[in-house]
Amino acid sequence: MRLLLVEDETSIANFIKEGLEEEGFAVDVAYNGKEGVAMALGYLEEYDLLLLDWMLPGLNGIEICRQVRREDAKIPIIFLTAKDTVDDVVFGLETGANDYIRKPFAFDELLARIRTLLRPKEGANHLFFSGDIQMDVDAYQVTKGGQKVELTQKEFALLEYLLRNKGKVCRRTRIIEKVWDIHFNHDTSVIDVYINFLRKKLDKPGEPSFVETLRGVGYRINEEA
Repeated sequence: MRLLLVEDETSIANFIKEGLEEEGFAVDVAYNGKEGVAMALGYLEEYDLLLLDWMLPGLNGIEICRQVRREDAKIPIIFLTAKDTVDDVVFGLETGANDYIRKPFAFDELLARIRTLLRPKEGANHLFFSGDIQMDVDAYQVTKGGQKVELTQKEFALLEYLLRNKGKVCRRTRIIEKVWDIHFNHDTSVIDVYINFLRKKLDKPGEPSFVETLRGVGYRINEEA
C-alpha cells in the first residue's frame, strides 16, 4: 500500500519513511504544504492513507485536509502534531481527519493506528482482477485460475500498481516512481525485466500477454487477453 507523508522536519520524515518501508509500505514524502497538497490532489487515487503534519511551511495540514476532503471523503487521514489540547484534537477531527497522534510518539503506536485505518471494512472489496488473475492485497496473495502464484515483493508491487490502474496507461516514469520510489532521471529498463518476470508467471502460453506494451510510453493491462 502507498502512503503520502507531509512533514517538514527531515529527521522525523526520514524516521517515519524508513520505518514504514521496513513494514512493507511504499511512502512518498513532501516537505512543505504546497508540495504536499499538489501530490495529494494530483495522485489521490494512488494513495491509501495520508499522514499530515499540522504546522507546515507554505500551507498547513488543516488546509490540505480540507482540500483533500472536497475531492475524496473516504481516504484515511492522520494528523501528526505537537498541538495537544482537547480543542485542537476536536478541530482537527472536525476538519476531516480520521485520527490524531501527538509528537513525540512511538513508531509502534503510529503503525498500529495506520493498520487500524487500513483494516478492510466489512463488505468492502479489496480484490483486483484481470481475467483469471486475482490479487488480494490484504492477504498478500495472487492466484491464477485459482492456483496460488508466488511473486517477489517487487513483482507484487508492480502487479498491484498495474491492476490498481487497470484501463489506464501506466507511464514508465510513474512506474519507476511509484514502484521503485525513484524520483529523478533513471534508467527504467528494470521495469522491462520485471514485466517479463510477471509475464512468465502469469501469461497463458500461445495467447496475448495480460500486460500490453505501449512502446516509448509504458504499459497497460490488456483486458482482452
